Amino acid sequence: MSLPERPYAKIRVATSPTGEVATITLSVPERRNAIGPQMMNELLWALTDIEPEPAVRVVVLTGEGKAFCAGGDFAAMHGGEASALPTKGDYADLLLGMMTFEKPIVARVNGHAMGGGLGLVAASTFAIATEEAQLGTPEVDVGLFPMMIMAVLKKHVPRRRLLEMMLLGERMPAAEAAKVGLVNKVVTADALDATVASLVSRLLEKSPMAIRLGLRAFAEQDDLDLDHALPLLRGKLGECLATDDAREGLMAFLEKRRPVWTGK
Repeated sequence: MSLPERPYAKIRVATSPTGEVATITLSVPERRNAIGPQMMNELLWALTDIEPEPAVRVVVLTGEGKAFCAGGDFAAMHGGEASALPTKGDYADLLLGMMTFEKPIVARVNGHAMGGGLGLVAASTFAIATEEAQLGTPEVDVGLFPMMIMAVLKKHVPRRRLLEMMLLGERMPAAEAAKVGLVNKVVTADALDATVASLVSRLLEKSPMAIRLGLRAFAEQDDLDLDHALPLLRGKLGECLATDDAREGLMAFLEKRRPVWTGK
């Protein structure tokens, strides 16, 4: 299995030897992986290539060097970057694409995640951060505001803490980010890779079809009230029960053996 080769300039995409894990690395370490229009577009291209590829089961998103992503690349936004790829969308499209992605995205937060970088963390399915990482929304300090980012942050951070964070431009230590649910786990830098690998390994043990249908259903019901969510999810359960993976999983349970998933 190989993903299409793209002329990326701001990111790197690699797959594991088995092809089950795709790692996307924000790759502008000299600018602490600041995100501009070109990087946003390249991320959209990468996710578009990965989502329909059946061999890829999990995506890991990380940053090269000491930072995960320092935030928006204001110079690139004003200067206009030339890209070898046609435009697929902007930052709003990227966040929406991540929030509705039908494969787990694990943010490997190897350093600070600010502004637009924090949005990427919040839009991922899971986030594991180092103890040294700080997460924040400093846009107000340069006369801006984290407009699009707040839509995903509000799904994790309590209202008053989020307003405090955005209005004061505060940086949140990784330990507090874990307490409010913005990251799943905080570990030492030495333990980061092993912790991410353990999570990925556990995800790979599950039914690919159940995960895909589950993430799709979660995204569709996310903003619905109970009266609309439950009928929708009733239908989604029926869809899940009709899959080969569900039949295999139930049979394996009865036969007291490990299931063999086909992703169908």
